Amino acid sequence: MNFVSFSSTLLIAIFIVSTIAIWISGIKLTKAIDAITTNYSLGGAFGGMVFLAIVTNLPEIAITAVAAYHRDYDIAISNLLGGIAIQTVVLVLIDIFGVGRSAPLTEKGHAKILIVEGVALIFVLSMVIIASQFPSTLFFARSTPFEWIILAIWLGTIYLTSTFMSKKKPDIVQHKLNTQMLRLPKSRFKGGIGAAFGVFLIGAIITLFAGWALEVTGEQLAIRWGISGVLFGGTILALCTALPEISTGIASAKIRDYNMAVSDIFGGNAFLPVLFLMASFIGGDAILPNLKPSDIYLTMLGIILTGIYMIGMVVHSKKQIFRMGIDSFIVVIVYILGLWGLLKLV
Repeated sequence: MNFVSFSSTLLIAIFIVSTIAIWISGIKLTKAIDAITTNYSLGGAFGGMVFLAIVTNLPEIAITAVAAYHRDYDIAISNLLGGIAIQTVVLVLIDIFGVGRSAPLTEKGHAKILIVEGVALIFVLSMVIIASQFPSTLFFARSTPFEWIILAIWLGTIYLTSTFMSKKKPDIVQHKLNTQMLRLPKSRFKGGIGAAFGVFLIGAIITLFAGWALEVTGEQLAIRWGISGVLFGGTILALCTALPEISTGIASAKIRDYNMAVSDIFGGNAFLPVLFLMASFIGGDAILPNLKPSDIYLTMLGIILTGIYMIGMVVHSKKQIFRMGIDSFIVVIVYILGLWGLLKLV
């Protein structure tokens, strides 16, 4: 489909329809995954890290694959690394609209397993920065060692998460709360486990194609409006592809599965750099050693924002500012300053 010949009005219409489709499917996905994880006693954090993290990043998978095929990496790289920063800011929206005045998000969702995921994310992003300092000649088997190390860290985190959940003793009180929660009309998934998997599959397909439509229409609009590729990929496109995280995160908080909401963000952010391995396989180029200063800048911004929330999980505070926790308030300020710095850098 040639979107270049489409009028701006039609592109905007497709963009809006895709946004609505992603939002609705994200809400349905959350309830389906909640039913799946409850049925198999996987826990909200594991469901967020594996199921939601991969599904909500299907738009990034499509964008990265297409960019690697055409060997046009700038927008895809800035989308991945900028997406990590902006998806962390999604926790602010979850804090405001998902939790509200009851308590800060990190007061509700602060399981030890989330700390593990946050540390793993920082390890992954640190590896991205380390890889950027090596020459592109360090390349064999259509990749560099660093993409494999990133994959190993992500898989290792999944293993630790699953091991933690299998050894965790059942909490009778929490089990009763979860049972009562699932009986609420607004949070109950209507259907059996087979139907939940069906909704999961359909929602994933809708998210994938709607995310692809967001990317191609948004890119055409950015070109017509004269926005640079790095700035577009790291901000506008990153925000568009973060829509699944926004909808699923708020939906998770609404059904009181705060661990899944946070784990969706941390797990999804740790998964995004894994896509560099896929991109190097498809394009046949060393990607991480060729990162631009703006890419490294976005990576550092993601590390800082993640660290702020991890501190909030350890040092609990019930104080709120404008319906958000102190950590979320600091994240907003740091991200705005980060965008200002990105504008100066590019």
